[in-house]
Amino acid sequence: MAHPLSGANLGTLAAVTARSGPPSHPLAGAGIGLSALARWPFSTAEKLIMDSKLPRLEDMPAPVFILGHWRSGTTHLYNIMCESGEWGFVPPVATGLPWDLFGLAKVFNPLLERALPKHRYIDNIPVTPTSPQEDEIAIANMSEVSFYHGIYFPKAFAQNVTRGLFFDGCTTADIRGWRKQFSYFLRKLYLYQGEKPLLIKNPVYTGRFAMLKEMFPDAKFIHIHRNPYDVFVSMRNFYKKLLKEFALQGYDHVDIDETILCVYERMMNDYLRDAEGMGPDKLIELRYDELDAEPIASVEKIYEQLALPGFTAARDKFEAYLASVASFEKNKFDYSDEAAAKVEARLKPFIERWGYQRPGRKPETAAATGSSGEGAHGEDAA
Repeated sequence: MAHPLSGANLGTLAAVTARSGPPSHPLAGAGIGLSALARWPFSTAEKLIMDSKLPRLEDMPAPVFILGHWRSGTTHLYNIMCESGEWGFVPPVATGLPWDLFGLAKVFNPLLERALPKHRYIDNIPVTPTSPQEDEIAIANMSEVSFYHGIYFPKAFAQNVTRGLFFDGCTTADIRGWRKQFSYFLRKLYLYQGEKPLLIKNPVYTGRFAMLKEMFPDAKFIHIHRNPYDVFVSMRNFYKKLLKEFALQGYDHVDIDETILCVYERMMNDYLRDAEGMGPDKLIELRYDELDAEPIASVEKIYEQLALPGFTAARDKFEAYLASVASFEKNKFDYSDEAAAKVEARLKPFIERWGYQRPGRKPETAAATGSSGEGAHGEDAA
């Protein structure tokens, strides 16, 4: 289980490698394949036993989705809200063993807990057995349509990323298959988490707003956004670290900057188009700097606007969690004119829409000067 893809089923592995080529690291590839093969009888048995016990999707409470581009504060918000104890969420074991939640996962959970990294690969956020996770790694273990297959198999990086984010090149059957596995995972998760309403965080879903609305008509959404300048420099670190840690093929050809800009531009345009006309009782927009400065007030605003129950009862838990991470040391990245020029050339509409400006500039002089804004800037909790 050294690689996240070790929790995949054989069909997913076969489909992804057929499109992307085999791993360039034979031992890693062999380990992943042997893990899938060894788990196959147990995964099959779990499916046969559990399928009839899972609730229908339409009988479950509609989920609440946290949306937002990576590095925009989605994880920080997710961690706070899950402290209430009232939400079902994605624990680490569900990302690694989505096919085996009710069987092997329980047997091997103590070993898996000891194997968890002390903090996330992309920043210093601690990882514990109960740390809420985004569900994309789980989906990558269940479907060959996933953003993470671009990270795992970068030989076909651009194809895997756009396929996993925007369904580019997918057939109707491919999309239907993704929806089936996504729904199946949520049904398993709901039962595994004690039939609590699900709170799901995944930046990928920011570009799938229309599909989520169609699948879950009563769902509610939180969209958090952050200064695109900061997102850009942080995403450089995101890709470099994840590729170094998890790529099974060479990735020197990957144009990280172009990927960041292209994905941000397309994802946000899709989101803004599909969010048009959504009522304030179904969708709330939140700035990361508001969450960072006033987390309790921000969470209270979310609960009030979306009419979510339980804020008053959970307030002490929220405050205790925030106190526990008060000493968290944020990543710091050098900021340059070169980075700013790239951001301004491609992401200006979003900078203007949300009233952001180049870090380091004073508001009264930003439009009139050529100030570079160079320096080190703090990083968020993802």
